[in-house]
Amino acid sequence: MSGWVDLHCHYLPGIDDGARTADEGLRMLAGLRDLGWSKVVATPHIRTAMFENRAPGLRRAFEEMKDIVAGAARMPELALSAEHYCDDVFWDLFVRGEALPYPGERAALIEFHYDAWPRNVERRLFDMQVRGVRPVIAHPERYAALFRETDPLDPLLDVGALTLLDVMSLVGRYGERPRRAAERMLEEGAYDAACTDTHRPDDVAIVERAVERLRALVGAEEAELLLGSHPRAILDGSYEP
Repeated sequence: MSGWVDLHCHYLPGIDDGARTADEGLRMLAGLRDLGWSKVVATPHIRTAMFENRAPGLRRAFEEMKDIVAGAARMPELALSAEHYCDDVFWDLFVRGEALPYPGERAALIEFHYDAWPRNVERRLFDMQVRGVRPVIAHPERYAALFRETDPLDPLLDVGALTLLDVMSLVGRYGERPRRAAERMLEEGAYDAACTDTHRPDDVAIVERAVERLRALVGAEEAELLLGSHPRAILDGSYEP
């Protein structure tokens, strides 16, 4: 398959802080398709006390969106997963088989609190891999522990976690500290793949600038790997850092 694969996008309408309407979701998808994404994975939040989403409801919302997209032009292939907030609720869902890993169930997207990671999180991530699911850490550059150095990430990488750059970080979408952290981590080769984390149609223009910035920082060939080849390999289970 040609084109890029977006492993992190919020185009399902009305279920989290992403698209508010189906029209917004359609505009996001059309914009990403025009930029070069041929497949976009919906990753709605599953986060206690904030977005109390569960797999059955998210699957229904996804099927409804697929029906809407079926009648539209310039659409990428759609897939469903979730952005899981890494807490005890997530772990209970995961061990009961009620989380939403990426298609193929070889990897799952997780996020942490921006100011502090869960205690003993390395053990949880190791246990995920024992169960055959590789943890993919969303936007590590946006976590305070990594603003100054990447070393705190090492214990998570040692148990096999992968890292997913939010490209909008590169153009200051979330502030200067995440931008500087993202540039440093790119220079260190600390990312396994890159995504858009698009929430609104207006984000698409920011993503376009961010992709150009990514190319300027790492070169066109490496950018293609981060946006295309590596995300596809993560989904099919063949990726090795």
